[in-house]
Amino acid sequence: MTTTSPLVVCFGEMLIDFVPDTSGVSLAESTAFIKAPGGAPANVACAITKLGGASAFIGKFGDDEFGHMLVDILKKNGVNSNGVCFDEHARTALAFVTLKKDGEREFMFYRNPSADMLLKESELNMDLIKKAKIFHYGSISLISEPCRSSHMAAMKAAKAAGVLLSYDPNVRLPLWPSLDAARDGIKSIWNQADMIKVSDDEVAFLTKGDAQKEDVVMSLWHDNLKLLIVTDGEKGCRYFTKKFKGKVEGFPVKPVDTTGAGDAFVGALLVSVAKDANYLFNDEGKLKEALKFANACGALCTTQKGAIPALPTNSDALGLINSKR
Repeated sequence: MTTTSPLVVCFGEMLIDFVPDTSGVSLAESTAFIKAPGGAPANVACAITKLGGASAFIGKFGDDEFGHMLVDILKKNGVNSNGVCFDEHARTALAFVTLKKDGEREFMFYRNPSADMLLKESELNMDLIKKAKIFHYGSISLISEPCRSSHMAAMKAAKAAGVLLSYDPNVRLPLWPSLDAARDGIKSIWNQADMIKVSDDEVAFLTKGDAQKEDVVMSLWHDNLKLLIVTDGEKGCRYFTKKFKGKVEGFPVKPVDTTGAGDAFVGALLVSVAKDANYLFNDEGKLKEALKFANACGALCTTQKGAIPALPTNSDALGLINSKR
């Protein structure tokens, strides 16, 4: 990790994904599982360092073998772990992931409550948050207390220190008490973010409308927002700023496992934004270049199993971009 790169602090959950060793079978039918590190904010932190950026992770783990294994993975990936803490009484979260034939997935979670949900405000490394150029988070940390209050306090401290707020809701409906609770919870912090990335499915869920229609997407816009990104899977992404809007084509690849693709995309975008946010938000050409690079990173991540092991390097992404010229 270089000290000169602007710091992106990622806040939230890191867990173990158990992925079937065979795609296209149900959890019940699967005979063996591969243990893979997961959790969107942690994936984003690792995506950033893999691309040569600087990142830190803030979250809580069980004081168990899985928890220590995950923190070791962060360290091996060059992620600053000064914001990490352990809980002696709660376990590290687990998720069993079903891979369908097309690489899409379904989740079954074990976290009742897991250590990540028990992060207290007093355990936040506020100095680390205030040092960041970007503070990035999801919505899973909003589901239950005390983590929700810690999330709000971290956002408030970041905002007060002039840090850019980046939000990828990463909707995981099985974790919320109900669909309405999910919608309300995710939208409760919507208007505070400087940049938001949502998938087309998430747009449809949050608006109850057609995600391909621009007026539906724009119902998610708010005045504090500098950049709204809608990812459309292999088709690429759409972007909206105060000054311009458009779309950037994706890269067709043969997907094996879509886990972490959105996180690879976000990590790549945040590396670009951290270098020069104002330039990117005001120069459409520069933004399109950054999004093309992010699309390439997202596409490459789907060509291997697991999230963190499948995260691409700069040269991987540039190789894919150049091969399609």
